[in-house]
Amino acid sequence: MAKVSAGSHDLNTWLFGGYDSDIVTVLYGGPGTGKTNLCLLAAVSQAKKGKKVIFIDTEGGFSIERVKQLAPEEHEDVLKNIFLLKPTSFDEQRKAFVELNKRLKDQIDLVVVDGMTILYRLDFADAREKSDLALQTINSELARQMKTLAEIARKKNIPVLVTNQIYRWEDENRMVGGDILKYWGKCLIELVNDKGRRTVYLRKHRSLPEKSLDFVIDNKGIKRRGWI
Repeated sequence: MAKVSAGSHDLNTWLFGGYDSDIVTVLYGGPGTGKTNLCLLAAVSQAKKGKKVIFIDTEGGFSIERVKQLAPEEHEDVLKNIFLLKPTSFDEQRKAFVELNKRLKDQIDLVVVDGMTILYRLDFADAREKSDLALQTINSELARQMKTLAEIARKKNIPVLVTNQIYRWEDENRMVGGDILKYWGKCLIELVNDKGRRTVYLRKHRSLPEKSLDFVIDNKGIKRRGWI
């Protein structure tokens, strides 16, 4: 099974080689849990090798300074290999997916969507006040985008990383977009920050059991704090 490096020795060990290249991996959790850091690690790792990355950033989390930390001697070349799209509305996100499909005519080695549902969530709130049809339309568009990512991964063997938010419902954390992202995401990884103690949980994987890893974030990337 082909894998793509997570950009961290400890994460690669934990995932038995890295992220699977023919599926969508969903990284989800609350703010400050490390989702964007995991995306940047993987993106920089690929870009260092001269490989091309498409990075769709809906939350403004892509940091050039962080790239410089992760690749101090190579950041200029790294940035040349990362094609950045920054939609500011769900409609712009839809257009970004049109641009994504155009870019796939070139050799692309990793696709990242950092913040799959933040813009969707804003439109969802508006649609809920209008009609059931408006809700169905926005949910259909989110499902279409996730299906597009799944087809890219499966048919072109390009790894796809997606981040997602959570919300609290009846004493449990749930992913925004719910079943849509759960269905299309074949690997689900939850990140938690409990008073500064960061933990990553493997919740769903086709060949690995559920497990967890405590980790810390530093200037060089991510390293384990200890196995659980």
